[in-house]
Amino acid sequence: MVTFGSILRGAALLVAGIVLGTLLMGSTNAQENVRTGLRLNHVGIAVKDFQGTVDYYTKVMGFRKAFGGSTPEGKPSTIYLQISRDTFLEVAPATDQLPEGITHIGIQTQDADATVQWLRQGGATVTDARVVPVLSKSKLANVTDPNRIRLELNEPIPGSLIRQAMESWAE
Repeated sequence: MVTFGSILRGAALLVAGIVLGTLLMGSTNAQENVRTGLRLNHVGIAVKDFQGTVDYYTKVMGFRKAFGGSTPEGKPSTIYLQISRDTFLEVAPATDQLPEGITHIGIQTQDADATVQWLRQGGATVTDARVVPVLSKSKLANVTDPNRIRLELNEPIPGSLIRQAMESWAE
Protein backbone atom coordinates (compact mmCIF):
# COMPACT_ATOMS: atom_id res chain seq x y z
CA MET A 1 0.00 0.00 0.00
CA VAL A 2 1.32 3.41 -0.94
CA THR A 3 1.25 5.81 1.98
CA PHE A 4 1.92 9.50 2.23
CA GLY A 5 5.04 8.67 4.26
CA SER A 6 6.42 6.42 1.52
CA ILE A 7 5.75 9.06 -1.13
CA LEU A 8 7.38 11.73 1.03
CA ARG A 9 10.40 9.48 1.63
CA GLY A 10 10.65 8.82 -2.10
CA ALA A 11 10.43 12.53 -2.88
CA ALA A 12 13.04 13.27 -0.21
CA LEU A 13 15.38 10.70 -1.76
CA LEU A 14 14.82 12.23 -5.20
CA VAL A 15 15.56 15.72 -3.92
CA ALA A 16 18.56 14.48 -1.93
CA GLY A 17 19.89 12.95 -5.15
CA ILE A 18 19.39 16.22 -7.00
CA VAL A 19 21.15 18.15 -4.24
CA LEU A 20 24.04 15.68 -4.10
CA GLY A 21 24.35 15.70 -7.88
CA THR A 22 24.36 19.49 -7.90
CA LEU A 23 27.10 19.61 -5.28
CA LEU A 24 29.20 16.99 -7.05
CA MET A 25 28.85 18.72 -10.40
CA GLY A 26 30.40 21.93 -9.13
CA SER A 27 29.50 24.77 -11.44
CA THR A 28 26.15 25.00 -13.19
CA ASN A 29 27.97 24.89 -16.52
CA ALA A 30 29.05 21.35 -15.71
CA GLN A 31 25.36 20.36 -15.47
CA GLU A 32 24.61 21.59 -18.95
CA ASN A 33 24.48 19.15 -21.83
CA VAL A 34 27.13 20.75 -24.06
CA ARG A 35 25.51 19.50 -27.26
CA THR A 36 22.00 20.73 -26.54
CA GLY A 37 22.38 23.43 -23.88
CA LEU A 38 19.75 21.65 -21.76
CA ARG A 39 19.99 21.15 -18.01
CA LEU A 40 17.81 20.00 -15.12
CA ASN A 41 15.87 22.95 -13.67
CA HIS A 42 13.18 21.45 -11.45
CA VAL A 43 11.11 18.44 -10.53
CA GLY A 44 7.37 18.84 -9.99
CA ILE A 45 5.56 16.86 -7.32
CA ALA A 46 1.94 16.79 -6.16
CA VAL A 47 1.34 16.07 -2.47
CA LYS A 48 -1.65 15.49 -0.20
CA ASP A 49 -0.19 17.32 2.81
CA PHE A 50 0.85 20.52 1.07
CA GLN A 51 1.76 22.62 4.13
CA GLY A 52 3.50 19.70 5.86
CA THR A 53 5.56 19.10 2.73
CA VAL A 54 6.48 22.77 2.35
CA ASP A 55 7.45 22.90 6.03
CA TYR A 56 9.59 19.78 5.65
CA TYR A 57 11.51 21.07 2.65
CA THR A 58 12.00 24.57 4.05
CA LYS A 59 12.60 23.78 7.73
CA VAL A 60 14.30 20.39 7.56
CA MET A 61 15.97 20.44 4.15
CA GLY A 62 16.69 24.19 4.20
CA PHE A 63 15.24 24.99 0.76
CA ARG A 64 14.26 28.60 0.15
CA LYS A 65 10.74 29.64 -0.88
CA ALA A 66 11.30 31.20 -4.29
CA PHE A 67 7.73 32.09 -5.33
CA GLY A 68 4.14 30.90 -5.34
CA GLY A 69 2.40 29.06 -2.53
CA SER A 70 -1.13 30.40 -2.45
CA THR A 71 -3.92 31.68 -4.65
CA PRO A 72 -5.19 35.27 -4.38
CA GLU A 73 -7.95 33.78 -2.19
CA GLY A 74 -5.33 32.33 0.17
CA LYS A 75 -5.74 28.67 -0.82
CA PRO A 76 -2.63 26.45 -1.18
CA SER A 77 -1.18 26.56 -4.68
CA THR A 78 1.98 25.56 -6.50
CA ILE A 79 5.18 26.79 -4.89
CA TYR A 80 8.75 26.75 -6.15
CA LEU A 81 11.34 25.86 -3.52
CA GLN A 82 14.91 26.74 -4.45
CA ILE A 83 17.55 24.07 -3.84
CA SER A 84 20.48 25.82 -5.54
CA ARG A 85 20.84 28.76 -7.90
CA ASP A 86 19.41 26.87 -10.90
CA THR A 87 17.57 23.94 -9.27
CA PHE A 88 14.06 23.97 -7.82
CA LEU A 89 11.41 21.66 -6.41
CA GLU A 90 7.91 22.55 -7.63
CA VAL A 91 5.32 21.45 -5.05
CA ALA A 92 1.58 21.43 -5.82
CA PRO A 93 -1.41 20.21 -3.82
CA ALA A 94 -2.63 16.84 -5.09
CA THR A 95 -6.16 16.82 -6.57
CA ASP A 96 -8.33 14.39 -8.50
CA GLN A 97 -6.89 15.88 -11.71
CA LEU A 98 -3.33 15.97 -10.32
CA PRO A 99 -2.72 12.78 -8.32
CA GLU A 100 0.11 12.68 -5.79
CA GLY A 101 3.56 11.79 -7.05
CA ILE A 102 6.05 13.19 -9.54
CA THR A 103 4.17 15.31 -12.09
CA HIS A 104 6.96 16.36 -14.44
CA ILE A 105 10.64 17.15 -14.90
CA GLY A 106 11.61 20.71 -15.77
CA ILE A 107 14.41 21.03 -18.31
CA GLN A 108 15.99 24.46 -18.70
CA THR A 109 16.81 25.74 -22.15
CA GLN A 110 18.36 29.01 -23.27
CA ASP A 111 16.07 29.18 -26.31
CA ALA A 112 12.73 27.35 -26.07
CA ASP A 113 11.76 27.96 -29.71
CA ALA A 114 15.05 26.56 -31.04
CA THR A 115 14.83 23.58 -28.66
CA VAL A 116 11.26 22.82 -29.81
CA GLN A 117 12.40 22.91 -33.44
CA TRP A 118 15.44 20.71 -32.70
CA LEU A 119 13.31 18.14 -30.82
CA ARG A 120 10.71 18.06 -33.59
CA GLN A 121 13.46 17.39 -36.14
CA GLY A 122 14.45 14.44 -33.95
CA GLY A 123 10.90 13.06 -34.06
CA ALA A 124 9.51 14.31 -30.73
CA THR A 125 6.00 15.66 -30.36
CA VAL A 126 6.40 19.02 -28.63
CA THR A 127 3.95 21.82 -27.91
CA ASP A 128 4.77 25.28 -29.17
CA ALA A 129 6.70 27.39 -26.66
CA ARG A 130 4.62 30.12 -25.02
CA VAL A 131 5.01 32.57 -22.18
CA VAL A 132 2.87 31.48 -19.25
CA PRO A 133 1.40 34.60 -17.62
CA VAL A 134 0.86 32.95 -14.22
CA LEU A 135 3.20 31.45 -11.63
CA SER A 136 6.70 31.29 -13.17
CA LYS A 137 6.03 33.64 -16.11
CA SER A 138 8.61 31.63 -18.06
CA LYS A 139 8.50 30.54 -21.69
CA LEU A 140 7.39 26.89 -21.60
CA ALA A 141 6.81 23.95 -23.93
CA ASN A 142 6.02 20.31 -23.15
CA VAL A 143 7.31 17.07 -24.57
CA THR A 144 6.37 13.57 -23.42
CA ASP A 145 9.04 10.89 -23.51
CA PRO A 146 8.34 7.29 -24.66
CA ASN A 147 7.43 6.36 -21.05
CA ARG A 148 4.76 9.10 -20.93
CA ILE A 149 6.86 11.23 -18.58
CA ARG A 150 6.21 14.91 -19.19
CA LEU A 151 9.27 17.06 -19.67
CA GLU A 152 8.59 20.77 -19.31
CA LEU A 153 11.02 22.85 -21.35
CA ASN A 154 11.61 26.07 -19.43
CA GLU A 155 13.27 29.21 -20.77
CA PRO A 156 13.68 31.60 -17.82
CA ILE A 157 13.09 34.78 -19.83
CA PRO A 158 13.92 38.24 -18.46
CA GLY A 159 11.30 39.24 -15.89
CA SER A 160 10.20 35.67 -15.17
CA LEU A 161 9.94 34.74 -11.51
CA ILE A 162 12.25 31.77 -11.93
CA ARG A 163 14.93 34.00 -13.48
CA GLN A 164 14.49 36.55 -10.69
CA ALA A 165 14.98 33.77 -8.11
CA MET A 166 18.10 32.53 -9.92
CA GLU A 167 19.56 36.03 -10.13
CA SER A 168 18.87 36.74 -6.45
CA TRP A 169 20.61 33.56 -5.29
CA ALA A 170 23.62 34.27 -3.05
CA GLU A 171 26.15 31.48 -2.69
